[in-house]
Amino acid sequence: MSADLLLSRWTRAARTRSLADDLLIGAPVALVAAALGWRLAGPVTGIVLGIAAIAVIAAFAARRADRFDSRWLVRRLDADRADMEDSADLLLADPTALAPLPRLQRARIEARLAAGAALDPRPAWSTRAIGVAWGFAMVAVAAILLFPRAGNEPVTLAPSNEDADAAPGVPRLVGQRLRIVPPAYTGLPPRDEASLDSKAPQGSRLVWTLRFVPQPASASLALHDGRHLDLHRAAGDWTVGRSLEASFLYRVVPAGSTGSPPLHRIDAIPDTPPRVKVLLPDRSLTIVTPGQRTWPLAFEVSDDYGVAATARLRIIQTQGEGENITSRERMMTVAGIGSPRRRRFTPTLDLAALGFAAGNDLVAQLIVGDNRAPGPQTVRSPSLILRWPSDLGTESGGLEGMVKKTMPAYFRSQRQIIIDAEALLKARRTMTADRFTAKSDGIGVDQRILRLRYGQFLGEEAEGGPKAPPTADAPTADAPAIGTAAEKPPAAAGGGALGGAEDVLSEFGHTHDEAEAATLLDPQTRATLKKALDQMWQSELHLRQGQPQAALPFAYKALGFIKEVQQATRIFLARVGPELPPIEESRRMTGKRDGIASRSLAPAARDDIDTAPIASWQALAAPGADAKLDALEAWLRDNGGRVADPLGFVGAIDAVRRDPRCVSCRASLRGLLWSVLTRPAPGVVRRAGSDPAARRYFDALGGGR
Repeated sequence: MSADLLLSRWTRAARTRSLADDLLIGAPVALVAAALGWRLAGPVTGIVLGIAAIAVIAAFAARRADRFDSRWLVRRLDADRADMEDSADLLLADPTALAPLPRLQRARIEARLAAGAALDPRPAWSTRAIGVAWGFAMVAVAAILLFPRAGNEPVTLAPSNEDADAAPGVPRLVGQRLRIVPPAYTGLPPRDEASLDSKAPQGSRLVWTLRFVPQPASASLALHDGRHLDLHRAAGDWTVGRSLEASFLYRVVPAGSTGSPPLHRIDAIPDTPPRVKVLLPDRSLTIVTPGQRTWPLAFEVSDDYGVAATARLRIIQTQGEGENITSRERMMTVAGIGSPRRRRFTPTLDLAALGFAAGNDLVAQLIVGDNRAPGPQTVRSPSLILRWPSDLGTESGGLEGMVKKTMPAYFRSQRQIIIDAEALLKARRTMTADRFTAKSDGIGVDQRILRLRYGQFLGEEAEGGPKAPPTADAPTADAPAIGTAAEKPPAAAGGGALGGAEDVLSEFGHTHDEAEAATLLDPQTRATLKKALDQMWQSELHLRQGQPQAALPFAYKALGFIKEVQQATRIFLARVGPELPPIEESRRMTGKRDGIASRSLAPAARDDIDTAPIASWQALAAPGADAKLDALEAWLRDNGGRVADPLGFVGAIDAVRRDPRCVSCRASLRGLLWSVLTRPAPGVVRRAGSDPAARRYFDALGGGR
């Protein structure tokens, strides 16, 4: 047999022995896991846990067996056999690549292996470890299987409060327990409730344990929306579980019971979002102070169950002025300090590192979430602004109007005209004279449009083609131009030339000073804007003549005046609203009511009155009377959104239906109905004239006169 075959057979045997040895040691662990799962959660869980444990142990044993490879065998041969002469590694080399002397030594080693005694390189069995593992497993499995099951012992349950009458052979609820396991993110411990009515955080796990006497064939929880939760019997008790996602009503219904059991209510307490309070600064807009280098911020965030340990600070920085304003946004992670339910976040912004300079705004906003899982709730704090104005200016006082800090968007386009003119001058050598003149004329048209826009704020008229005044002999679409004007009435020609002076002015005239536009700017700003218009006119003149170089000085001056107007940034708006009529002093305090007619109005008819709640409310006042509950339930299904607590209505209606003579139940439902009754139309009821007290009162008034 060749050396390669011997090496392969010996390594395979060693790996097999190692794999079997590890499996014998780990198998008891899998057996204990399977027994524990079987006992706690049933056969399926036990089998799954056992298979999973065996798979993990097998993977671990296979990885340990990989260490028995050819190199391990070579080291073993050199250590156990002296005739290998520490040359067993030659068995792993390629014979064709060896030199003559190593090839000769390899042949000698192969001959010695073939003629020598059989080698057993397999590792020894771990007898002691296997025995200890199996002994421990037997003891553990016996303890798991023989330990008394909790379900075999009687579970302590609270007595039922449903007060059901005992009847032979009719199952009734005698014991109850509601276990509430809140979500892990709340940090609340599980608790047991003796009552079937409770409140719990949304997402909690609810487990009912109920006991009936005698035992029913089946039982379920009937929810108010028509769904059922089937109870499962376990060692004499009945259990069922579900997740609490929304509030609901339910009743316990064992098979074979008579009557209608009472409704129970479970309220889901939703997780409220975090609440953010700004501690520093004390106002939303802060003006930078001289020498300020940092901007300290402080936020306090509270939550009912816990605030996230870190938050994000959103920073928006605006740079530039006028038409060159840019903004940049960045995010910064901030760590909180304090208890999990109330944390403080105190970031400090380095203004120099942010590149904060004059004319910039810095906006900061904290974004923080809570610990709800899954899906944490995220809130944003109010935006805080740090402003570094380029020129604070002075404010005017004692004005009759309101001051609005704003400027129209088109107050910032003169710069573009200058840029276009300078670009045209640079490209003058690359274009013909006609094209250069046409381009300059186009920029002049833009300058004219801008001048007209600014002129509207000074009451100047818009330029355009003149309109001919209306005449009686103007041609019309359905009459000849000459000789027929006299056949028509004067009002039909030209839209009323002889009798509609106001119409003629509105259609063919133009007011040179609009009252609303003329009051937008204060006199000083109007004068500055007038200077800008004069410079625009000169710039337009030269541009339209093809001389952009001569127009640039005037354009720059116009831009300077516009900047002055922009720095003012004040627009005065006149007060709006009708003026009160003057008081006629001659009619004051005279007591005369001549000519004053009665202004009493008939009460408006209402067609939105809900009759079902009114009828039920009136019927509930008489004990034992039909409360018209069917109509009330139909109204509640259609108007559930108008009711503050629909489940409370359902429970109150069910209580009255179960016991129509229950005075407290009828009073409770009547109180709920009072909140949804349609209010009567407001009005004053005139006193009836036949009332004796009224006659005596009016007689006394008449006698006094």
